[in-house]
Amino acid sequence: MNTLFLILIGIPAVEIFVMIKIGQNIGAFTTIGLIFLTAVTGIYFAKIAGLNTLRSGIYNIYKNKMPLFEIISGASIAFAALLLILPGFITDVIGFLLLIPLTRKMIINLYLKKKINVKNVDENYIEGEVVEKKDKDDL
Repeated sequence: MNTLFLILIGIPAVEIFVMIKIGQNIGAFTTIGLIFLTAVTGIYFAKIAGLNTLRSGIYNIYKNKMPLFEIISGASIAFAALLLILPGFITDVIGFLLLIPLTRKMIINLYLKKKINVKNVDENYIEGEVVEKKDKDDL
């Protein structure tokens, strides 16, 4: 079967199952309130993490470095905000894990660094220019 179809059907089904089980233990209104609370706090923390990533990226540009990690980190923060807006506890846990800098760095190092082909530049070289030396007789 198509994996996108399984994701579109499977994730909401699992989320509904988890919400029902949690709702049975703590109550329906508490569950709904908890879902709204995680969405609001997650968006707030995503805003703070995004601003910190932007600040770090500008600092790297100022130091004349490519802000590759900051670009990937910013995309993962945006994805985390999307996961936190979606109702459900599993997506909230994944979203909060992406917001924590340590776990975000581990996830990026595990999955995304393998897929991005960054050419290693050997920095042990000296840049120079060839200048022809003219004899006195050629003047």
